Formats: sequence, C-alpha cells, structure tokens
Amino acid sequence: MTQAELPAGFEDLSTCLDWNLPTADQRQKKRQASSRAELRAFYDQMLARLPDALAEVDRFPLGQLPESHHALYNLALSLAEVAPHIELYAGSTGVPYAFEEGRFIAVHGGQDTWRGLSPMSVA
Repeated sequence: MTQAELPAGFEDLSTCLDWNLPTADQRQKKRQASSRAELRAFYDQMLARLPDALAEVDRFPLGQLPESHHALYNLALSLAEVAPHIELYAGSTGVPYAFEEGRFIAVHGGQDTWRGLSPMSVA
C-alpha cells in the first residue's frame, strides 16, 4: 500500500493509518487480529474526530471521493467496524455467543467501499 494522505486538518489521525483499509474484508480481518487495547485506542482517537471526518467526506458524492480523502473515509468505516465491539462487547474482537464469523462471506467484501455499489450489483 502506498503512503496514505489525510486532508488538511486531520494530521492527528496519522497514527491511525494502519486502519486505512479500503474493503470490508480487510477491516474485519484487522479488527479480529487486534487486541482489546488496540481496538480501544483506535476507537477513542477516531470517535473524537468522527463528526469532523464525516462532514469532510460528505462534501463529495459517493463514488466521487477524491483520492486525498480515501484514507479519512476508510478510517470512518473502520470505526464503524470497531465500535460495536467496544460499545456492546466489552472490547471483544469477536461477537460473543454468535456463529463463527468466518462462516459468513460478504458478497461485496473485497470491493473498495468508497466506490459504492453499482446499480447492477444491488439488483
């Protein structure tokens, strides 16, 4: 992966760039491979910046996000992957009392999320 860039004003999130993952599959694997402490550290840092991050990426239509904003968008999506594990599962990297996650395959899990789904793939 090439060196990611963040939009101006978000330089403080550079320590989170290991969560700059463009696909749902990658974000899930990163979450599963992380410790509770790593999940918490990312969650705490990113949650504080989430309103600003969402406002920044929301300036662009889905599928037209400039490359300069991909990392910020990916960080917000990674937070969405991590948040339930902090807020509901006490930092557990898996879902307690649930089916084995590996049994479920995301149909679009390998697609770069920032692109959105094409109308044909939603039908």
